[in-house]
Amino acid sequence: MGSVGGLAYSAEGAPPAFHFITVDETRLRYLDSGSGAPVVLLHGNGSMIEDFVSSGIMDAPGHRFVAFDRPGFGYSERPRDRGWGPSEQARLLLGALAHMGIERPVVVGHSWGALVALAMALESPEDVAGLVLLSVYYYPVPRAEIGVPGAFPFTRVVLRHTVGPFVRRLMAPDTLRRVFAPCAVPERFKRAYPLPLAMRASQMRAVDEEAAMLLDAARGLSPLYGELSVPLRIMAGSEDRIVDTNEHSARLHRELGTSTFHRVRGCGHMVHHAAPEEVLAAIAAAGLSGVGDAAARLAAAATKPPPRNWLHIGESLAAA
Repeated sequence: MGSVGGLAYSAEGAPPAFHFITVDETRLRYLDSGSGAPVVLLHGNGSMIEDFVSSGIMDAPGHRFVAFDRPGFGYSERPRDRGWGPSEQARLLLGALAHMGIERPVVVGHSWGALVALAMALESPEDVAGLVLLSVYYYPVPRAEIGVPGAFPFTRVVLRHTVGPFVRRLMAPDTLRRVFAPCAVPERFKRAYPLPLAMRASQMRAVDEEAAMLLDAARGLSPLYGELSVPLRIMAGSEDRIVDTNEHSARLHRELGTSTFHRVRGCGHMVHHAAPEEVLAAIAAAGLSGVGDAAARLAAAATKPPPRNWLHIGESLAAA
């Protein structure tokens, strides 16, 4: 048994109270839990809301957690009449938050979901209090075989046209171990995460699409990282076997100079399961920094001298 904002659940019992919202003709499933400062949770490729539910993060008091199934995952739609890169998903989610009346949340993104979080902060920084980014592929670093970051099950771009649903089901237990390694797959995750839902053909199609666009997504976003103006907390496992922590998280921290970076020792790709308390500390820090930044902007606006109208007097200027 576990709980989400005090609501008991188990793999066999009643699920949490999910909701749906339609934005731009796209139906999204979300879970709205708790009260306090808003925090938006965005899962990785191939995953869904239950990943965060089973991590225990959403049990923490003092926050209003809003977790979304990104387009094509879980029970969210992924219309075929448009592309679904990070920017498109960011605009959709910003629209959903506006409809829900959620203002300036801290946005937590895991793996592929963090690319969407970054796009949200770049698209509309005034609407994001801060970012907490977990285990992210930030840069277009080519590899012979690229694991799908955050995917359940773990798939490979080179095999995406040949591995059918039945084979993927056979792969699932081993691939889950590889995604969590060197940590064990948590028992809570095994109970609460609906693996059959993650193995549906529609979700596998979304997995393949996001795997195929990963390099281009990172290539498009990485030149813009220097424009980020929101508080940024970066976390990654020292033993991540899906995304190289030095090539991505450590590099981003070095290049920005305004972020914080926490390397979680002995942890792999799933840092929110291995170190939920540390993720919650990063959320709190990002939120406090965001409040401070907003207060500084208001103070600066309040002390800014009033605009003056200048009159031309001969060849000189005088304030009116």
